[in-house]
Amino acid sequence: MSTLPTLAITVGDPSGIGPEIASAACADPRVRAVCQTRVYGPATTEALARYPVGIVNAASGRRAYDEILRAVEDARAGRVDGIVTAPINKAAFAAAGLPWKGHTDLLAHLCGVDEAAMMFWSQKLRVVLATVHIPLSEVPGALTRDRLLRTIRLTASSLPRFGIAAPRIAVAGLNPHAGEDGLLGSEEIATIRPAIEMARAEGVDVSGPFPADTLFVRAARGEFDVVIACYHDQGLVPVKLLSFGHSVNVTLGLPIIRTSVDHGTAFDIARQGKADHGSMVEAILLAARLAARNCSL
Repeated sequence: MSTLPTLAITVGDPSGIGPEIASAACADPRVRAVCQTRVYGPATTEALARYPVGIVNAASGRRAYDEILRAVEDARAGRVDGIVTAPINKAAFAAAGLPWKGHTDLLAHLCGVDEAAMMFWSQKLRVVLATVHIPLSEVPGALTRDRLLRTIRLTASSLPRFGIAAPRIAVAGLNPHAGEDGLLGSEEIATIRPAIEMARAEGVDVSGPFPADTLFVRAARGEFDVVIACYHDQGLVPVKLLSFGHSVNVTLGLPIIRTSVDHGTAFDIARQGKADHGSMVEAILLAARLAARNCSL
């Protein structure tokens, strides 16, 4: 009997590239060498014929949601050792009447956890987001001291699972030049710095806030193990610039393993044989390593 971990692979939105990258990744020799896979959702030509290609569709959004539910149920019950998700489409979720803005908040709800965070993992750079899918105008209000402190704590407690026993954490400033001592914004003084000081008092190796325009260069050169970014694009632009197609989206704070690709549904190239399944392979390989490490604990 195989001792390889078994991973649930959800195909995401069937109107996008998810089904083809899921199928291609599951057949990749690198994946087959480290895990067994179970595909959740339509992946054959016949099954996909029920869904339109390359457009936002309510039925596609609902099917993606249903398959995520099924995969999470199996993971929580121990029938699979983790889940790897192909991309969903937020507009399709909305068309289906679903309130979730993405996988992260949905998975936190399904797993019954109050704290979850999105991390992008690559060999060159690792980034955790303090806020995720909200308008930029709402970020300063959402970035409270308590929220940032919880994100720092979650990052510090989660990174050992990835082989980083004592993570060196850096926090990016929200404003240009990290606020320039209040000249360019007050959030660093009023919110970010106090959260960092509280975490340091708890023994966490965290520093900042640092100007974002140089911090990611420092982290990519090895000075820090992970950067906490204040908002979505602040963190994802440098990760995708350095490692697009090879970085992995990981949800921290869940009782199950969950990884995903670093891109969206790509409606414009769906079912044309053009989609690159490289990020899906990387997501599966990381989930397999995490599952194997869990089994050895």
